[in-house]
Amino acid sequence: MGVLGATDMHYLVTGHTGFKGAWLVLLLTRLGHTVSGMALDPVPGSLYERAQVGDLLRDDLRVDIRDAATTARALSDIAPDVVVHLAAQALVRESYRDPRATYETNVLGTFNVLDAVRGTPSVKAQVIITTDKVYRNDHQIWGYRETDPLGGVDPYSASKAAADLLAQSWIASSGCAVPTAIARAGNVIGGGDVSADRLMVDLVRSFSSGSPVRLRYPDAVRPWQHVLDCLNGYLKLTDALLSGRCAGEAFNFGPGTEAFVPVGRVAREVAALWGPGSVVSLDDATHPHEAELLALDARKAELRLGWHNRLPFEETLAWTVGWARQVEDGSDPRAVTLAQIDAFRALTAGPAQ
Repeated sequence: MGVLGATDMHYLVTGHTGFKGAWLVLLLTRLGHTVSGMALDPVPGSLYERAQVGDLLRDDLRVDIRDAATTARALSDIAPDVVVHLAAQALVRESYRDPRATYETNVLGTFNVLDAVRGTPSVKAQVIITTDKVYRNDHQIWGYRETDPLGGVDPYSASKAAADLLAQSWIASSGCAVPTAIARAGNVIGGGDVSADRLMVDLVRSFSSGSPVRLRYPDAVRPWQHVLDCLNGYLKLTDALLSGRCAGEAFNFGPGTEAFVPVGRVAREVAALWGPGSVVSLDDATHPHEAELLALDARKAELRLGWHNRLPFEETLAWTVGWARQVEDGSDPRAVTLAQIDAFRALTAGPAQ
C-alpha cells in the first residue's frame, strides 16, 4: 500500500482534523511514518476527537490556509518531506450558504499552500487533492477521464475546478521544482464521518437515534467508495512521486461501475444492515442543485500506479455500518479504526481482485 516499503517519512497533512484527514493520519502512523497536521478546529464529535488523533502527531497546528503568512511560517517550521493538501471547504450545500469562504479556502488557500511549499526546501513531493466534481458534468453515463474538461455549477464544484486549474498552472509554470501531482476522488464513506448533509452521516445518526431518514435525492446515483481505498490511491501516487514518476500529472481514484448506486438503494441496504426500526422516507422540499450522476474512470491509476479498489460496494457499506455499531456499543474509536486499517492492509497484500 503506497509507501509501505519506504523508510520513515515526515508527512504534513493539511485538513487533518477532517474526516479523510483523520483517517490518513491514522493510516500513515500505522505504516510507521511521522505525521504533522495543520487545519481548522475539528467539528465536535469528529473522528479526530473521538480517536484522539492529535496524540499521534508531531505537530498539531491550527492554521487557516487563507492566511498566506501563517501558512508559509507553519510549513517552514514543520519542514516535512511530503505534503498532502486536503484542507478545503468540502460541502456543496455550505458552498451555497457561504460562497466567498468556499472560494477563498479552496482557491486562495491552495495557492498559499503551493507557494509555502515552494519556500520549504525539505519538501520532496506534494499531492494536491481536488474532487470528482472538478469535471464539467455533461450527464454522461461513463466515468470522466483525466483529459476531460473541467467545470462546475455550484460554488463548491467551481471552486475546486479553479483550484485544480491553479495547481496545473503552478506545475507548468514552476517546472515541478517540487514533484507535484493532483488526485481527484469522489464520494467516500467510512466510520466516524460527522460532516453535515452527507447521506451516510444522516443514515447512521437517524438509525442510531431511532428517527426516520428523509432522502433529498433518492434517484441520484453516486459512486460509493470506502475512505481507505481512496487514501490508498493517494499513497500510491505519493510513492510514485518519491520514485521520480508521475510529476505534473492528475489521477482519478474511484470505484468501478458496480458501485454506481442510487441513494435510495444505499439507504435501504444500510437500513437492512442496521436492523429493525430503521425507517427511510422522501423529503419533498426544494433543495439546491446537486449533480445526479458523476463518476470517475480510474483506469489510468490502475495501469500507471498499480492501484485497485479493494472493497466492493457491499463491503464498503458493511465496514461503515460495522464501525458505527462497534463504537455505539462502547468500543474505542481509535482501536476500531486501526483494526479496519489492518484488515485493509491485509487485503492489499494479496492479489488484485
